Amino acid sequence: MGCWKCVFVRNLKLLLPLGVLSVPNCFCFCLYYSSKAFALPLMLKQVSHHPTLIACHCEGKGWKFWGDSNLRSKFWGRSIQLDPVGVLTLEFDDGEIFQWSKVTTTIYNLILGKLYCDHHGLMHIHGNRQYSCKLKFKEQSMLDRNPHQVHGSVEDLSGKKVATLTGKWDDSMYYVIGDASGKQKDCNSSSNASLLWKRNKPPPNLTRYNLTSFAITLNELTPGLQEKLPPTDSRLRPDQRHLENGEYERANAEKQRLERRQRMILFNIIAHLQYASGPAQSRKLQENGWKPRWFQREGEDGPFRYVGGYWEAREQGKWDECPNIFGDFNEELVDSSERS
Repeated sequence: MGCWKCVFVRNLKLLLPLGVLSVPNCFCFCLYYSSKAFALPLMLKQVSHHPTLIACHCEGKGWKFWGDSNLRSKFWGRSIQLDPVGVLTLEFDDGEIFQWSKVTTTIYNLILGKLYCDHHGLMHIHGNRQYSCKLKFKEQSMLDRNPHQVHGSVEDLSGKKVATLTGKWDDSMYYVIGDASGKQKDCNSSSNASLLWKRNKPPPNLTRYNLTSFAITLNELTPGLQEKLPPTDSRLRPDQRHLENGEYERANAEKQRLERRQRMILFNIIAHLQYASGPAQSRKLQENGWKPRWFQREGEDGPFRYVGGYWEAREQGKWDECPNIFGDFNEELVDSSERS
């Protein structure tokens, strides 16, 4: 639920990743969050630009989490429906695995009225051993006075309900041992109900995008961090930094510069391939784009998995295969390539 708890009041779009067709490893957000409580190596990477596909890998003590995410959209005039494509996997060191996909998101009132979004559908959390889970995200209606409801249950291999879940995806979730499906509306107020998850209080000064206190810190460059990052890390992206500082005109100008820089690099690479290897190799690059540096797809249509090497390269400071994608470039070369 944590990934949805703030989006119901987030009606602005953040900056998009830069396209990987023109620059390899162009969007790589890698975070090593550490405190006295835990250390969390997390890696997010845009592995495809058309279609836009984001892959992630995260490890903790006794578990691993990975997956990739894409969207299929349907436009209904006054609303747009977003159907997630991709499977998320959580694996424990003892071999137990849980897999699930996200539910549908619909954004309403695109033309008139107050813009808002809702998550709805059935989520199956499949386990490879004794337990699995089903969660029903109730679709919000115009007359619904209690929106964002989620109901579900945990079942064993025989289909018997061993626990009942209820709550709201933007507030909290509770569980009751056994089958309490007939009392789901009052499950969270029952004396037998136990709190499973609760949304943290928002920061005192809300940001423009309604980010959580944790999310606000993710783009921070702490002392000594910048020297360890690859030149493709999104925390080094200048237009994003200007936007964070409230410098909107500078952010827009910098975004346009980066996009023009990409076009220049792509033009030069294609021209070089046509000269050195012929038009066939050039067409292959344009059709397939770049291969992700830290992820590899399993099979033809399988998920992207982390292949390793990032944290080792970061420890040694070796980023030879990661170009500086945010640096300066020659405007005259861009203008000549666009005219041709």
